[in-house]
Amino acid sequence: MPSFDVVSEVDSQEVRNAVDQAARELATRYDFKGTDSSVELKDTEIELRSVSEDRLNAVRQVLEEKLVKRKVSLKVLDYAKVEDAAGGTVRQVTTLQAGISSDKARELNKHIKGLGLKGIQSQTQGEQLRVIGKKRDDLQAVIADLKAGDFGIPLQFNNFRD
Repeated sequence: MPSFDVVSEVDSQEVRNAVDQAARELATRYDFKGTDSSVELKDTEIELRSVSEDRLNAVRQVLEEKLVKRKVSLKVLDYAKVEDAAGGTVRQVTTLQAGISSDKARELNKHIKGLGLKGIQSQTQGEQLRVIGKKRDDLQAVIADLKAGDFGIPLQFNNFRD
């Protein structure tokens, strides 16, 4: 039976490179001099710091530009609210979302079933979704439909088997 997997992954090397580039740009740009602005990557989150909420938005914009250049979807970023930090600065933590949560998997399953294609089955396997069908063309139609839809997370399709 032909099948494929729907996954939501983050290329951690590309994220690390984008954060490093953003940090370098913040250190050299004139409009960030003396603002103590920084971007720091931790395990599954990125911490942004600056002197004001205005400057923090500029830091976020620099980071997003670097991520887009490295072809990392901005849908992986989940921004928390802006917090006051020590020394009159502000901080914002951004969580990197990887994997398909059970709620999103349910939503994707419902969407696939709603397409009305015969012989198509989908099931959740951990943080991914396996789609099985009798015809290869039907599976390709499912992939095209999922690419066209916006589910709030970046989707990749792998392990396409005949």
